[in-house]
Amino acid sequence: MIVCPSCNSDSIQSGKGCGECGFTPARVDGFLAWAPELAKQNDGFHKESFEGLARVEAGNFWFRARNAIIVWALRKYFPDFQSLLEVGCGTGFVLSGISQAFPQAKIAGSEIYTTGLAFAAQRLPCVELLQMDARRLPYVEEFDVVTAFDVIEHILEDELVLQNFHRAIKPGGSCLITVPQHQWLWSPVDEDACHQRRYSARELHVKVQAAGFQIVRSTSFVTLLLPLMLASRLAARRSGTSGGSEALQLNPIVDRVLDAVMRMERLIIKSGVSLPIGGSRLVVLKKIPSA
Repeated sequence: MIVCPSCNSDSIQSGKGCGECGFTPARVDGFLAWAPELAKQNDGFHKESFEGLARVEAGNFWFRARNAIIVWALRKYFPDFQSLLEVGCGTGFVLSGISQAFPQAKIAGSEIYTTGLAFAAQRLPCVELLQMDARRLPYVEEFDVVTAFDVIEHILEDELVLQNFHRAIKPGGSCLITVPQHQWLWSPVDEDACHQRRYSARELHVKVQAAGFQIVRSTSFVTLLLPLMLASRLAARRSGTSGGSEALQLNPIVDRVLDAVMRMERLIIKSGVSLPIGGSRLVVLKKIPSA
C-alpha cells in the first residue's frame, strides 16, 4: 500500500496528490519524486561521486564481491521472493546483479539523488526507479524484501530508516542490509563518503531488533583482507585524503588476486561460518509479525 510520506494517509496515488494534506509527488529529471526538495541537494552523499562510482564499480573486486554475497544471500534465504525494493540504489550496480539473478521478480530501486537514478536508468531500463527519502518511505506492507547496501551509515536517523523498512515489508517478509564495520577503521575515506558512523555488530543488532526484526544471519565480510584494509585506512589518516574514486581503480593483476581472496572468503561464509570481524557486515533479517 502506498501512503503519503508527509501525513501517512492512504488517500494518495503515485501520480496524484494526498487527499488529506495536499502533498503531491513531483517529476524531477523524469523520475517520480517523493521527496523532491532533496532530489538535488542533501547532506547524505556527494552527488558528484556517482559518476566516479559508475566508472569503477564493475572493475573493482570489492563491488563485485559484495554483489556476489548479496545474490547468494537472496538465493539462500529468500529464494521465492516476488518483489524487492533496494533503498539507496545509487548507480544501479547492485540492482543490476539482482535483476539478472531474479528475472521473475518485480524489482524497484530508490535513491535520494536523481543524479544517481540517471546512471541506474542506463543499467536498468526495465526497473522502476524512484526518488525518495529513506526516512519517509511511502509504503506499507508493499514488498517481500527490502534491501539497503552501504546506505544507512549515511543517515543520522538510522533507527527511523529501519522502522520505515519494517513498515514497507509484507507480513512474513524479509530485509537484507550491508554496512561498513568497526569504528577503529574510521578515516578520511568515511568522511569523504559522508558516513555518520561505522557499525559494531552489537550496535547494528540492537537497532534492527528495536525496529521489529529477527536476525536470521549476521556475518562480517572483507575479513581475510582486513589487515590490508587497515593499512590502507592508516595511510589515509596520515595523508588526510581518501584518494577519491581514483583509489578504486586497481592494477588488473592486483584486482584479480584480491577477487580470488574474496571468493575464498565467500566459501567460508557459505559453509555456515559467521565471521566475527571484517570491514563490512551482512545481516539477514525477518519481519516479526505484529502481536
